Formats: sequence, structure tokens, C-alpha cells
Amino acid sequence: MGRIAVIGNGVVGQRVAKHVAAMSSHSLVSIDSRRVDLESSPLLDKVEVAVLAHSSAHHPDSIALLDRGISVISVGDQMADVDAMTLESERAMRSAASLVVGAGMSPGLVGLIARYLTTQLASIDEIHVGIHGTAGPACARQHHRGLAGHAVAFDDGSFTTFRAGTGRQLEWFPEPVGAYDCYRAEVPGPVLMHRTFPDAVRISARLSANRRDRLTSRLPMLTPPHREGGVGALRVEVRGADTSGARLTLIAGIAEMVGSATAATVCAYLDAILDGDFPVGLNLPGDERVNTTALLRAIESRGIRLQEFTGLPSN
Repeated sequence: MGRIAVIGNGVVGQRVAKHVAAMSSHSLVSIDSRRVDLESSPLLDKVEVAVLAHSSAHHPDSIALLDRGISVISVGDQMADVDAMTLESERAMRSAASLVVGAGMSPGLVGLIARYLTTQLASIDEIHVGIHGTAGPACARQHHRGLAGHAVAFDDGSFTTFRAGTGRQLEWFPEPVGAYDCYRAEVPGPVLMHRTFPDAVRISARLSANRRDRLTSRLPMLTPPHREGGVGALRVEVRGADTSGARLTLIAGIAEMVGSATAATVCAYLDAILDGDFPVGLNLPGDERVNTTALLRAIESRGIRLQEFTGLPSN
């Protein structure tokens, strides 16, 4: 029997562990990376895939795991950490392992939705993302830091850096979430999606925030974050043209608990790797080499409902 390691015991880690524990073909190994040497621990013997769902940097752990021939799924979304992991493609190829970077609700599910929308167009030139909500305390802290850092957007063929917390834009998320003001933030989505969707000349991502979030973003969090946030949401907008050249804007998203959406995305990737229907090497959100439709169906089978804006009122 094969083994799957889940590193991290937060909201996402617990839900992924529950999915693994229900498997008949694999056993679960729960690991605290602060107390276990991932390079040599026998706990990782016979482990096929490791899920990194803890709050500390994932890059050092991904190196240790890949060097042992273990495929890695990371939900991390810290800019520097994600950038570092994207440089490990060659290491993953040497180990004949898969490295999935940013496999959470954002940018992982964002990339899958964007790929789904782009397949309906003959050409694309813009991708714009809105993100609302957080999972557990670590996610809330990252959201807080993201509004205080340096936001990156791809605009007219080059990257531009902005002060996070600027660029207010009202985003309409799927119901029941509705409309929220969103702001530029230090998130890795635009950088990763530029690599996956090189034809897009404009790519942006914004986080929802209220006035207090913005005013206190450069201070320590004034109150401890909730054990789990409420209903979160994604809004992915792709602009392009159809085969006749007519301009089109396609919009899709979700309105679900962030922890549930993240865990469902991780489990979809996990099952695809275990089934052998997944490329080795580096995999970024929306990678055209993977079966996006199958992954989205697997995510929906876990209760995450994908909603599309059609412009038509519901009955």
C-alpha cells in the first residue's frame, strides 16, 4: 500500500487528511515539518505524494521531498516562496516527480477556471481575478500581509509594481457573496498566469478589503483571526475574441468556504497524480498539459459549485 503525507494540520490540511484517510489504496502520514527532518525521516519512506499545507515556507520542504522522488502539491501563496518553487522544474524532472505550485483556491482553482474560459475563445488578451475570503488563521495572516506589500500586474506586455491596497475596484462575486471593493495585493497569481497564458497582455488580481483592513494592513493583526473564515468567493474574467473576431468577455467563479474550495482543489490534483494521468515536472495553475475539465469535475464532485455569468436572469 502506498502512502500520502500531509504536512500541516490547519483547516486545509485536516480536510485533505480526511480525504486521504478514506482511501483504500493509500495510507495517511501526518507530519509536522518543524519536528521532522524531511530529508531523512523514515516516516516518508514509500510516500508517493506529499501535500504542503503548513504556514511556513514551502520551498525548502519541496526540495527535500523532490530529492526523495516524492511528488509535491503546495498550497502556498507567498510571493517569494512561490517564485523559488517555480525554479525547481529541473529538479522535479530528474526525480520523475510532479511539483504542483499554488494548488489552493487561489491561484490554483483560479488558473483552472481561467483555462476553462479560454478554451471557449479563439484568442485571449486579458485575465482579471477577484478574490474574497480566507480559510484558517494562516490564510488570514497572509491576506493581511498581502494588502501591505507590493502588488504586481502584467500590463501591455510588461510587469508593473504598485503599492498594495490601491486600485480600488468594485467586483461582483457569485451569489450569495455579492459585491465587494477589491484592491491590488501582493499575490502570485499574475506572475504565474503570465507563464501559463503568455498571449494575455493584461493580467491582474485583487483581494477584497474593507477600510479597516487597509488602514491596519501595515500593523500587526489587532485581533486574532477566526479559526475558519466564512463563505469566500472567486471571480475570474477573461476577455478575448471568437473566431469571427467579435469581442467577448467570459466570467466564472465560485462562492464557497475557502478551506473547502482549497481542499477540493488539492484533492483533485492528488487523485490525478495517483491515477498516473499527470505530467512530471513543474505544474502551474491552468497548465494546458493537464485535463482541466477532469480536474474541475473532480472539484465539483466535492461540493464546490462553479458558476458562470450568462447575462440571463435565473428562473
